[in-house]
Amino acid sequence: MSDVLELVDVSVVRDGRALISQVSWSVAEGERWVILGPNGAGKTTLLQVASSYLHPTSGTVAVLGEKLGSVDVFELRQRIGLAGISLLDRIPREQTVLQTVLTAAYGMTATWQEEYEALDESRALLLLDRLGMGGYEQRTFGTLSEGERKRTLIARALMTDPELLLLDEPAAGLDLGGREDLVRRLGALAQDSQAPAMAMVTHHVEEIAPGFTHVLMLRQGKVLAAGPIDTELTARNLSLCFGLPLTLERHGDRWAAQGLPLG
Repeated sequence: MSDVLELVDVSVVRDGRALISQVSWSVAEGERWVILGPNGAGKTTLLQVASSYLHPTSGTVAVLGEKLGSVDVFELRQRIGLAGISLLDRIPREQTVLQTVLTAAYGMTATWQEEYEALDESRALLLLDRLGMGGYEQRTFGTLSEGERKRTLIARALMTDPELLLLDEPAAGLDLGGREDLVRRLGALAQDSQAPAMAMVTHHVEEIAPGFTHVLMLRQGKVLAAGPIDTELTARNLSLCFGLPLTLERHGDRWAAQGLPLG
């Protein structure tokens, strides 16, 4: 398997503070990574670098075989699917769900004067149905629930048939039912052999869907652990990552963590 993403000694420094520091990480074809860490650990910064929206202060980054700094990022971004909280405010509330997914074909977030082929619409409708949004095509984005918006953005991220899919806290803000529905759908995607390599940021092990193969743990901008999820996702590593004693249990293909009682 070849690497679709490779970071070597990458640091991002802003106002004298390292948001991530000397991070080395690679993602191969077919791998599904979960990125864990507390607030401020550098997870979103790392995803911004991986998606080419943020260039590192030092170190080297290769995305889909192209080195950042010597590639047209606008062309590169067409090969990357990205869904995250940062996109929510950029989607016009009056835009329909179908339009929101279609605009990804042009690398846009809002419709303008572009024209779409019937094949584009068919693909958008298929992806919406796969994410549980069938029948919502003409609903406006602003009328959707939080979970419906998240599923729409994931469908949008898949619109260009990307070679790398990056998800930034896709379950954030969802209630229990919304979270479990999304985890179930992400699990189906992760276990699809035709799906692209994936990396998903989260704070919670309960949001790790079946089919995710690897884990990267960040603390204070540095890599604490990285590798196969079966060996690296442990109570010890999780406790070190979040800075307090935690228990970790696995129930089938799902995980659960909680703090140890005081005393």
